[in-house]
Amino acid sequence: MAYDRTAMLKLLRPAVTRIMTPLAKALVRLGIGPNVVTAIGTLGTVVSALLFFPLGQLAWGSLAITVFVLFDLLDGVVARLGGGGGSTWGAFLDSTLDRVADAAIFSGLILYFVLRDDVLMVAVTLVCLVAGVLVSYAKARAEGLGLTCDVGLAERPERLVVALVAACLSGLGVPYILAVGMWVLALASAVTVVQRVVHVHRQTRKR
Repeated sequence: MAYDRTAMLKLLRPAVTRIMTPLAKALVRLGIGPNVVTAIGTLGTVVSALLFFPLGQLAWGSLAITVFVLFDLLDGVVARLGGGGGSTWGAFLDSTLDRVADAAIFSGLILYFVLRDDVLMVAVTLVCLVAGVLVSYAKARAEGLGLTCDVGLAERPERLVVALVAACLSGLGVPYILAVGMWVLALASAVTVVQRVVHVHRQTRKR
């Protein structure tokens, strides 16, 4: 996509780091490393999504998941304060557990629709889940081949924001917002998969 996501992250990082630093220092003093923080965040996300969403507690579930998603930022601060900038194993674990967390969020929403006999929205949300996995896989596979693949409408941050905001607003009583969010996300994720395939194909042709 055309906007500069990196510049936006650079603007947000100092503020986020300041907020996270006191907690990160406490964790380092307790001997808790970044990989443990990552695992806790993922476990909390999985439990929250599969507990709150199927029960129809969309607002509480979204808020709980948002708290645990912040652990994805906290682990980096812990790694820096602990005297290291992260490790290869840590990077692999973080990326893998991100996929687990994403799958849990959309699985929870699928169960929500299943329990309400909304077959159409089950299918739409399933598209969101599968397309999201393909978006991540396309990037990982391309980078494994020495190519770049930082393109697309819906990367992980965008998918999480749309899903959680739509679920939260739906839980607060805003009508149709969850269905609209899932439809938009399904379309955007599918387009992103195509964008990444085309982008990689162009690079291989140039070679």
